[in-house]
Amino acid sequence: MSKFIHKSHNVSVLVYHLVCPIKYRRAVFSTEVEGKLKEICLEISQRYEIHFLEIGTDEDHAHFLIQSVPMYSPQKLTQIIKSVTAKQFFEWRPDLRKQLWGSSFWTSGYYISSVGQHGNETTIATYVRSQGMNKPYKQILRQQLTLF
Repeated sequence: MSKFIHKSHNVSVLVYHLVCPIKYRRAVFSTEVEGKLKEICLEISQRYEIHFLEIGTDEDHAHFLIQSVPMYSPQKLTQIIKSVTAKQFFEWRPDLRKQLWGSSFWTSGYYISSVGQHGNETTIATYVRSQGMNKPYKQILRQQLTLF
């Protein structure tokens, strides 16, 4: 799970639970799309100081348990994740635009909350893991955190 991130002038443990619904609540998360989401999130981790601790999907939305550094606000984290994933999904599968009526991949809204290290981080991770209970759970990503 999360670890202390040591920078030159600070130490932090900032963990967030982010939920992003698909535009029009369309059911687009197939096994193939879930695999691509994992791939894109790993690329985001390499480019930005954002670590994906858990990723879970239901057919029409995605849950992310993420850890980052204080220089990114929750809004900025959300913006990075939603814009990079949407752009890469549409480049990878232009037919998704048709399914979403030529619109955005994600809705403009989202849910984000901070997660305490001692207490409910495990609870939120379990909740993210339980997404899509009407189908067998496929854990898209679970990583042991390494420092940036």
